[in-house]
Amino acid sequence: MIIRTETPNDYVQVHNVNYVAFGNREDEARLVERIRESRYFVPQLSIVAEKSEEIVGHLLMSKAVIVEGNNQHEVIVLAPIAVKPDHQKQGIGKQLIFEGLKRCKEYKYYVVLLIGHPSYYPKFGFKPARQYGLDLKKFQVPDEVFMVCELKEDELSNIKGELKYPEAFFA
Repeated sequence: MIIRTETPNDYVQVHNVNYVAFGNREDEARLVERIRESRYFVPQLSIVAEKSEEIVGHLLMSKAVIVEGNNQHEVIVLAPIAVKPDHQKQGIGKQLIFEGLKRCKEYKYYVVLLIGHPSYYPKFGFKPARQYGLDLKKFQVPDEVFMVCELKEDELSNIKGELKYPEAFFA
């Protein structure tokens, strides 16, 4: 399997991966398209898993901001991650996440947030975000599913406030 940066030639297959992975719905596939068209898109953080020239998984990480008063801190949000149903439970999602986090460090993005399953993401270093003084008001979710991963020690010590997802998430 090859884990690599998505290219425009992958867009149709990436759409299909997100469509089938999320129960044959368009929501996540359209979200990916809207993020690609936004200023929050980071091409190097759109990553695919390719097996025998077929895209079987996709991870998208994009920019967002944490706002506290007049202070804004650029962060990364992980959403969506998708693996074709017939390729799930084979470690593909895990490889995509590890590669995404590695690239975040390389590009000096040291705070990654997500809304996700509380028993899956902690193995990658994600912890409940509200305990760090971070909040999420636009989505009403339980504390244990709103998570943060700090990729550089003490990076969160000066970052507090509300995570603001880009408008692409609400269109």
